[in-house]
Amino acid sequence: MEDKTPIQTKKTKKRTSRIGVVVTAVVIIAAAAYLTGLLGGHPKNAKEAASASDTQSADIVKISEKQVASIKVEPVGEHLFKLEKGAVGSTDYNEDMAVQVFTNYQGRITGLFAKVGDDVKKGQTLFTIESPDLMQAGSTLLAAAGVLELTTKVLARAQKLFKAGGGPEAAVEQATSDQQTALGAYQAAYNAVLVFGKTRAEVDRMLAERKVDTTLIVESPINGRVTARNAQPGLFVQPGNLPAPFTVADISTKWLIANVIESDIPYFHLGQPVRAEVTAYPGRAFDGKVSTIGTSVDPNTHRTFVRDEIKDPDNLLLCGMYGSFVIET
Repeated sequence: MEDKTPIQTKKTKKRTSRIGVVVTAVVIIAAAAYLTGLLGGHPKNAKEAASASDTQSADIVKISEKQVASIKVEPVGEHLFKLEKGAVGSTDYNEDMAVQVFTNYQGRITGLFAKVGDDVKKGQTLFTIESPDLMQAGSTLLAAAGVLELTTKVLARAQKLFKAGGGPEAAVEQATSDQQTALGAYQAAYNAVLVFGKTRAEVDRMLAERKVDTTLIVESPINGRVTARNAQPGLFVQPGNLPAPFTVADISTKWLIANVIESDIPYFHLGQPVRAEVTAYPGRAFDGKVSTIGTSVDPNTHRTFVRDEIKDPDNLLLCGMYGSFVIET
């Protein structure tokens, strides 16, 4: 019995020693794991840890002062967003307000008084021609005036002789008939010269000087700008023969002609307001309306043309400028 007790005591001491070693190893491993996580997987300091925590938060957004200044806060509510359709094209003169200026009678151009780009007023002289028709009408008028003057003198003489008893009444009647015929021919010839655009003062001066004025003046029929000139001195022109010597267009409005895709055609309607811009004047808008919509679609491009009438009170838009327009549908 004395030998068993010391043996049991030794075994107990060995078991206690082993447990202490295991606990110590576990503590060391836990500490190592903590240090490893702290040094490798987690932020190095508390400031970085706080920054990472803020970044990961879904409720916090950091913005700069400049960004704050650009933010506008309004109450929550409903808002209607407008649907816009646009297209690109080029500008042109309003051909509905453009006039081709022809001469009413044939003749040879003797003078030019306007060039392309000039602004002209209604009634302003564009060019003059020497008209053979006007020469013929003037010659007829001078001849009729001479016959009227002669028959008037014959009538006066016949009436004087008849009153004095030295002439028959038949002579007076014949002289009266001749004078009336001559008067009618004179009035017809006078009006024929007025048809050429001559004033009564000019016709009376022609009669007083006994000289035919063959110069025919062609004036601008409207206020506008000369957009084309095909007239040259010495060129023989006839009424209606193309090209017209001059073309004058009203420049208060312009056309913007664009091609729109087939799918957008239902959004365009006549009279619809549009807002146009051109590359020559960035940031400036020109108001207008849809004036014409094409009646067919190009089978190759599947587009149709839309023509807008644009207001241009300052005459800034030139023919052929690249531009675009937007409509609110």
